[in-house]
Amino acid sequence: MRAAPTLPAKKALARTLGIIMGGGAGKRLFPLTKDRSKPAVPLGGKYRLVDIPISNCLNSGVRDIYILTQFNSASLHQHISGTYKFDIFSSGSFVELLAAQQTPSGAGWYQGTADAVRQNLRYFLEKPWDYFLILSGDQLYHMDFRDLMAGHTASGADLTIATLPVGRKDAGGFGIMHTDAQRRITQFVEKPGDPAVLESLRIPPSLLTELNLPADAEQYQASMGIYLFNRDVLTSCLDNDFDDFGKHVIPRAIVNHKVHAHIFQGYWEDIGTIRSFFEANLGLAEIKPSFSFYQWEAPVFSRPRFLPGSKVNSASIHRAIVSDGCIITEATLDRCVIGIRSIIESGAVLKNVVMMGADYFETPAQASPGIPPIGIGRNTTIQNAIVDKNARIGERVVISPDGKPSEVDGENYFIRDGIVIIPKNAVVHDDTWI
Repeated sequence: MRAAPTLPAKKALARTLGIIMGGGAGKRLFPLTKDRSKPAVPLGGKYRLVDIPISNCLNSGVRDIYILTQFNSASLHQHISGTYKFDIFSSGSFVELLAAQQTPSGAGWYQGTADAVRQNLRYFLEKPWDYFLILSGDQLYHMDFRDLMAGHTASGADLTIATLPVGRKDAGGFGIMHTDAQRRITQFVEKPGDPAVLESLRIPPSLLTELNLPADAEQYQASMGIYLFNRDVLTSCLDNDFDDFGKHVIPRAIVNHKVHAHIFQGYWEDIGTIRSFFEANLGLAEIKPSFSFYQWEAPVFSRPRFLPGSKVNSASIHRAIVSDGCIITEATLDRCVIGIRSIIESGAVLKNVVMMGADYFETPAQASPGIPPIGIGRNTTIQNAIVDKNARIGERVVISPDGKPSEVDGENYFIRDGIVIIPKNAVVHDDTWI
């Protein structure tokens, strides 16, 4: 059993500001990011991506949180304002958005993660926070930041970076850290490609043994993009024109400051592409998922909704998550995530489908002649697909990527990474084959 975090760590997190990076335009998640920012993309049937880092913060005692964003921020603002409300007796706790804006000192978009923090530094320095915890808004993981803070304060580090052990196959896609026996970071290489350089970055046998890994394992410490800065160290590291933490700030900080690694050994997934998003969602429906929303000690918070329980009028359901307010009639679901207010009619067959649901229940008065209702019509077959919110899919429709290129832009659909995406508010008429 893991030892309880020390009281100093809990107190230190009460003096910590959480800063969640909203990311760029989210081009690799298009078309899910066509009308919404990346952190606002639905996840797991009833959540948003941004709920993950916010929940990790709240569960760890970090209750002052800013989210930095600049693209399609309306839906994210609506979600945050309708979800994370603290009463007037909460000692100033908040979850708020900071969007890119014109100021006397600058009028440009965020040029990178470091530039985004620098442009808002005046807000971060207004209150006497001692630490700044910088997180990504598009990662799926459970982490107790009390453990991170305990290691940070015990080591006397100026900056602590969360790292994840990865194998040689995956190491080339990350920034790789190398540490000494005390876990102080001595070297950082962004996406190493040279085999000799990669070999020099291997986790040493003594540290592997400490991590309960085989001493001869080819493991490397990959940066998770999670940074815990001391207050004065953050201001010092941003006293330049560097754009990005991973590419620019961190390599310089390793030379000029005491930078330590917090090695994390749980599940972690960067939701950066359609494929990773698709697989992470469907993974939630497995019998023993790698990431679970069913942890009472670490709940994931989201917008409170007053929806009825889902109604199933006879169906065959295998490995599926069915969210609130759904009506499923004589359908077959195999490895699916079904979002809120989803309507699935009789004879429909869904296999490997992420269905995001709907923003409202459609009334008969809202129906239009010749336009399918919101949901999935009778005798429709869908496989290996993402169906975005409010999509109208008619009867006897067939949707599958089989036999098609991995990248396609259609009239009312897209294919990315070999997965069909039916975009938000799309209409697919009866008897359509995609």
